[in-house]
Amino acid sequence: MSSPAVIEMVGIAAAAADSKGGEDLVALDVSQPLPLVDAFLLVSGSSERNVAAIADAVEEAMLEAGHKRLRREGRTESRWVLIDFGDLVVHVFHDEERIYYGLERLWKDCPVIPVELAVVGSTSDDVVS
Repeated sequence: MSSPAVIEMVGIAAAAADSKGGEDLVALDVSQPLPLVDAFLLVSGSSERNVAAIADAVEEAMLEAGHKRLRREGRTESRWVLIDFGDLVVHVFHDEERIYYGLERLWKDCPVIPVELAVVGSTSDDVVS
């Protein structure tokens, strides 16, 4: 099972992805089948621009938290950007690529790591008429 440090990394990356409109966030514990990686975070973006913005936000937030990027692939096309932080690999997909490559299907036997995002509640003061 992934360590608390990896779960914290997932939370940082997920919050950054969510802040740029990342959708369908799924974190998988891949520590059993993969000896060099503990977790994957899968995120969808609605366009190439959105995928790039999500990837950039994740990189920035992780760097601010002290996690240096080891490798990045796919940023030029921004259809599937892979960002390797060592124990965590973040996959930011355009919707079509996520469906086509189906990483959730490939890693279906891996445990899911709960992704907790801050939910901003609305109040009656937030309603605009």
